[in-house]
Amino acid sequence: MSKTVRAFIGSSILLGMAALWLYAQEQDQTTFHVKVDMVVLSFAVTDTKGKYVNGLKPTDFRIYEDDINQKPATFAEGNRPAMQVLETGETRPLRSNAEENDGTSGRTVDLRSGATGTNVFVLFDTSNYMYRGFVYASDAISDFIRGLDRADSIAVYTYSRNLNRAVSLNRDRSLAIAGLRKAVAGDDSALYNSLLLTLRDAAKVAGRKVVIVFSNGPDNASMVAPDDVRAVAEDEGIPIYVISTNEVNKDPISSGIFKRISNSTGGKSYFAKTWQKQVEAFESIREDLGNSYTVTYYPQPNPNEGFRKLRIELLPEAMKKYKIRARPGYRPQRGI
Repeated sequence: MSKTVRAFIGSSILLGMAALWLYAQEQDQTTFHVKVDMVVLSFAVTDTKGKYVNGLKPTDFRIYEDDINQKPATFAEGNRPAMQVLETGETRPLRSNAEENDGTSGRTVDLRSGATGTNVFVLFDTSNYMYRGFVYASDAISDFIRGLDRADSIAVYTYSRNLNRAVSLNRDRSLAIAGLRKAVAGDDSALYNSLLLTLRDAAKVAGRKVVIVFSNGPDNASMVAPDDVRAVAEDEGIPIYVISTNEVNKDPISSGIFKRISNSTGGKSYFAKTWQKQVEAFESIREDLGNSYTVTYYPQPNPNEGFRKLRIELLPEAMKKYKIRARPGYRPQRGI
């Protein structure tokens, strides 16, 4: 068979496969629908000196999604019980962990989203990179757990090549610390794989939740990209706090990723080389949790099926210069 004939046959096969693919695409008329449940938005407000601004009320700010004004359903400051927000902007206590009508607009409010306290997921690096300072890191995490608000729940996960769910979400501090103390360092590091699984677990829990990552930095075993993990946290409304034991300049790639993940989810990143700096980082996170606001709302009709930008605007003129830290937006879930 000549080269010309073989080339002709090859081209015919490729054209035939392309035609079949196009035909299949034309026959597949699957329609996707956007599903948006209650959105949970946590944010912190600081003044020009970096001090937290406390005592805000729902009438002191407005939330915009793609410049569409949103109506808050619940509101909470720090670890205080969430309050139901009425049409007037006034608040009232949530009566039960069930569903009820708000009595004014006819809308049903899922009160389970207003559960008291924060669901804290700690993800601890137990890879080979953590041989140095492992005990000190464990001590810093234990002190953080002991100092959490009584209303908070805590889950302790560890990771190296695989994720280990050491202690499931609960309020027993002794149980959480005991699970943490059983961790042993060793094996490669699959941080982003493990962080994705942790976010999936956190997303199943109602109410406010955060993920705190304690890591030495490098990842040499993950199959998922860090920006894919960031997008999941962003969409689910889960702030990520990262404490890295590496110096920021010694591992610029990991440091840059940590900053991007924490900033885009409304969390913070810390680079704490010494044990004392690690303790200070945990104290800063605990303070941040106690001084943040959490608002939930049902999105108003919005044709945008892609990334929806979130914006919080303080109404009092004197607060216009204050800084607001929150996630920049989210993508609505898609269902068939």
